[in-house]
Amino acid sequence: MPFARLAKATTPTCHIGLGLAAVGRPGYINLGREKDLGENRTVEALKARTHELLDAAYAQGVRYFDAARSYGRAEEFLGAWLNAHPEVDDVVIGSKWGYTYTADWSTDAEKHEVKDHSLATYERQRAETDALLGDRLDLYQIHSVTPDSPALTDKALHAALAEAAAQGVSVGFSTSGPAQADAIRAALAVTVDGEPLFRTVQSTYNLLEPSAGPALAEAHDAGLTVIVKEGMANGRLADPYAPDALKAVAQEVSLGCDAVALACVLRLPWAGVVLSGAATTLQLASNLHAPVVDLDEDQLARLAALAEDPVAYWDRRGQLPWH
Repeated sequence: MPFARLAKATTPTCHIGLGLAAVGRPGYINLGREKDLGENRTVEALKARTHELLDAAYAQGVRYFDAARSYGRAEEFLGAWLNAHPEVDDVVIGSKWGYTYTADWSTDAEKHEVKDHSLATYERQRAETDALLGDRLDLYQIHSVTPDSPALTDKALHAALAEAAAQGVSVGFSTSGPAQADAIRAALAVTVDGEPLFRTVQSTYNLLEPSAGPALAEAHDAGLTVIVKEGMANGRLADPYAPDALKAVAQEVSLGCDAVALACVLRLPWAGVVLSGAATTLQLASNLHAPVVDLDEDQLARLAALAEDPVAYWDRRGQLPWH
């Protein structure tokens, strides 16, 4: 399992990864992004920003980098950075397939991405990913599996994924939506020739939406590496948008709301990698304080009380504008 390499990292930030959703395309749903990126969102500007983030992340001990076919040019930017740094041989590279980016580098497109979990889409996007990342790809995940996803029942697709695994690329899945726990448990039951197909699961988990926690613990116990995405709830847990209770705890520990929010995820025994979705190096540096946050039982209880109903959470997320 390539994630075993993360355990060899000597820095305290080894369990934080960098996700490129916010910088691989000009439009995304994170709050405050218009301030983070400014008006210059040309391909070259975002490529330079991505490389700056990758440089900073690697220098500070981050060893997992996460992209997807639907993150605009994230794979292209990541591949170019890897090619420019042939000495970097201790990172784990993950990407995802199942969504096609359709915004054509626009922030006001009618649709920014289209979901399709068919075998044909997998074969097309795998070829596209290989052209950009080549043999640096360690992990390829199905993007946003839900309980009704055909990817859970398509035997031909399972066979193709098993073939990829046999060739050395780990196979995983990500989840989204209020029924993440159901999707996780359904995916754990998928086998090929009697062997579990998936080696990783990447799910949304944060102070506002912790409902997938028990299923993620089950996945961990079954031997999967758990990757946590959206630990900042698309900016809702960052200043100035954070709830008052989170702001109060952050003030008590003299660190940012983001570091406290991510620390609450890092402390969970099943959390293998927790993604930072930073769009600036300052945000990344603040996120990387999370491993040193020390919270007492009272603070943890106050933060746990922030959890929302999953349906309400995902409904609000679905209404966030593409900035």
